[in-house]
Amino acid sequence: MKQIPSRSVKHKKRKLRKRVYFIFIPLFLLLLAGGYGGYLYLKADAVFSDSYVDDGREKSDLRDKMVDPKYDHVSVLIMGVDSSDKRANAESSRTDTLMVATLNKDDHSVKLLSIPRDSYVYIPDVQREDKINHAHAYGGTKATIDTVENLLDIPIDYYVKVNFEAFIEVVEAVDGITVDVPYEFKEQNSKDKANAIHLMPGVQTLDGEEALALARTRKLDNDIQRGKRQQEIIKAIVKKAVSVNSILKYDNIIEAIGGNMTTNMHFDEMKSFIAYGTSGDLDFETLSLEGHDYQPSGVYYWQVDEVALGETRRKLQQHLEITTSDDTSSMTDTATQDEATSTP
Repeated sequence: MKQIPSRSVKHKKRKLRKRVYFIFIPLFLLLLAGGYGGYLYLKADAVFSDSYVDDGREKSDLRDKMVDPKYDHVSVLIMGVDSSDKRANAESSRTDTLMVATLNKDDHSVKLLSIPRDSYVYIPDVQREDKINHAHAYGGTKATIDTVENLLDIPIDYYVKVNFEAFIEVVEAVDGITVDVPYEFKEQNSKDKANAIHLMPGVQTLDGEEALALARTRKLDNDIQRGKRQQEIIKAIVKKAVSVNSILKYDNIIEAIGGNMTTNMHFDEMKSFIAYGTSGDLDFETLSLEGHDYQPSGVYYWQVDEVALGETRRKLQQHLEITTSDDTSSMTDTATQDEATSTP
């Protein structure tokens, strides 16, 4: 008998689907019919083509050959960076958000791994261990990709990087979002002006700067609660963006994201991901890096559990259907043992 998913599992899948829809929301606009849909297609082509930035690699060093998302299982590194035009620090900023998505084309499944920003990992670019969000400050996109590949032992085929100005402009494009502010707080704005944003608790409509302040603040709670707030804010943006009243704002949404995004995906490659979002039986699984607090010399880190990390690596490798040197060695050892056992 086929097992029926529990209500909590169904709810979890819905939340994840909304999160990924936000990342790829401009691509789903291509499905609109009529002349406006055709206009949006051309608009998206032009805007996202301008977002292309070569990461300096023809392919990942962990790949034998180049991949194509139309035919291959691929991975995407999603980076949210704490940068702005005022700071002029696009390549020297730290990553505020790091997620790795692996996509299996055969079963239309996605595994989404969130990497804690304070994870204590080896950064190849500086040849020492540090917080993973420092990798981008040390060497930009490539240093972050190299660090994540070294941590997870999987190829990173594509990256998508957005700054917080994209966040502000998307919220403004949909005329604000309605959320429940949990407590009174003051926070700096995107121009780094201290206490420029002052919010009171309660359900209210926030503009772009206010929504960013709510997403960033950590003064009265912690990173776990901050992450939950960010999820709720993303859900509010998606809900507003897909509403009937926002259809004629898609032009502005495309501009907001495309103008603040860089990626090594060409527009034709982006279109290949539409099949995942439109699949009725899309299967999502969230993963996290288990570990514990680690605070040497008063500096806080997240110490990743090595056993759990190994399990996460294997799960992602299996999802991408790639064979590692460890797998080959294990198979060789097993074959040798079997041969020895069967020898008279």
